[in-house]
Amino acid sequence: MSETDVLVLGSGLAGMMTALHAAEFADVTVIAKGPASETNTSYAQGGIAAVFDRRDSFAAHERDTLACGAGMSDPRVVRAIVREAPAAVAELESLGVEFSRASSRYELGREGGHSARRIVHSSDFTGRAIQAALLQRVREHPRIRLVEDVLDARVLAHALQQGTRRIRPMSARVTVLATGGCGKVYLYTSNPDTATGDGIAMAYRAGAAVTQLEFVQFHPTVLFHPQAKSFLLSEALRGEGARLRTLDGTRFMPAVHPRAELAPRDVVALAIDRELKRRGEPHVWLDISHRPAAWIRGRFPNIAEELARWGFDLTREPIPVVPAAHYMCGGVKATLSGRTSIPGLLALGETACTGLHGANRLASNSLLEALVGARHAPREIRPRLSDPAPTPKPQAWSARGTHPPLESVVFDHNWDSVRRVMWDLVGIVRTDQRLAVASRRLALLCEEIEHEYVTLRLSPDLIELRNIALVGSLIVECARRRRESRGLHFNLDHPRPIAAWARRLTVLRRPRPGGRRTRAGRPPGAGAGVSTLRRQPV
Repeated sequence: MSETDVLVLGSGLAGMMTALHAAEFADVTVIAKGPASETNTSYAQGGIAAVFDRRDSFAAHERDTLACGAGMSDPRVVRAIVREAPAAVAELESLGVEFSRASSRYELGREGGHSARRIVHSSDFTGRAIQAALLQRVREHPRIRLVEDVLDARVLAHALQQGTRRIRPMSARVTVLATGGCGKVYLYTSNPDTATGDGIAMAYRAGAAVTQLEFVQFHPTVLFHPQAKSFLLSEALRGEGARLRTLDGTRFMPAVHPRAELAPRDVVALAIDRELKRRGEPHVWLDISHRPAAWIRGRFPNIAEELARWGFDLTREPIPVVPAAHYMCGGVKATLSGRTSIPGLLALGETACTGLHGANRLASNSLLEALVGARHAPREIRPRLSDPAPTPKPQAWSARGTHPPLESVVFDHNWDSVRRVMWDLVGIVRTDQRLAVASRRLALLCEEIEHEYVTLRLSPDLIELRNIALVGSLIVECARRRRESRGLHFNLDHPRPIAAWARRLTVLRRPRPGGRRTRAGRPPGAGAGVSTLRRQPV
């Protein structure tokens, strides 16, 4: 058995910052699903939203966040995070992150939904710069143990070592879920392969409340290319003047929103989706070639270099783009400091739903939420370490009665089926009929996958398949209960927002596991559908 004071699942910004803060008074183990550098944080191009310009204000940042959240954000959480942003950015800089500067001041970018320039960035690879600096700090810290290539089998209990396939019991006084998002639930996504919603799935099975999963953000501009996988073209491009056009060159966003290309992401993604369907075209153009070539290469070196690999010149021609699944605004119901409905279980970053994003995330508020939440997490962790109650001890894992899969084609088929159902039926535009069909199909897939989970030897593919199937089902169930359109949830059968639904949350909760178990550490029906659903005010 592996024992530790604090077990952190995930090696992105939320996980590593939490580990660094907790290591001031505890022994910490950080588990990375693959290489510790392969996280959603690493792929974040834009930056961190924070007020540094004298012409800007906390009040303006709060207004922009609340407006983007479409009535679903918690004003208290928004206020706390916005006002702590400058100090949080300064802390990152003290840890070795080098942000772009113009003279002695930060070079501030602008992105969709923002009324001012307030995006602190490190060129156009901010996430990569943050990941590298924090990873170095974590590796050097004497009280932090970093374990890579481990896939979590069940929260608070066991972890699968991907290389050896050994399943090891884990014991900790506090477990922190910082596993990132769930973009791979969809067929097309900007997320890396590791984003399979593991934290949301594990928390739900353990009995924690999850909430607002109907609000899945689709990034408007992901490169349209048959071989280019998940390459996102930062919103900062539109912040610096890039324009969206149809294939015949028509610019369409000015007729959609007063801010045109700088409208919130839900507005832009929906407008692109509408144009693609109306015209029957495969993509739209994103064009910044009217800006000076040297300036473009200097401001967006990473994007320009990556596009050149695929035969595109950002400085001379428009780039083909389409929307793709990007960010989960819902998640495990948690406070800003990560407290969930299960004592000793914290959720932070994209895994959590703190009330900041509401029905739609304001650009570059995601890294900010992870950073501020990690700064608050010690107030939840420290009291648990002084609790005299014994640390929970998981049972040894038993594989008796299981057998290796006979062939991988079933995994491949089910993996593709879940993601295609979600893309085709639970995408940017939804209907009651599509959601009902998705619910039935996913229920059958979950039943089959759960049978495989009980009877087959565990593998990373099986664990991830089980997680995306469950998270997909939870997204569908939340979407079916919201009988209106708001933010990222647009239903043609209920096309308008309804005042009575403002600030009303969809909350799903599975009873805490107990009683009969099919195998040690595994409750029966662990991958089944939603057992109860409640609507709660904030």
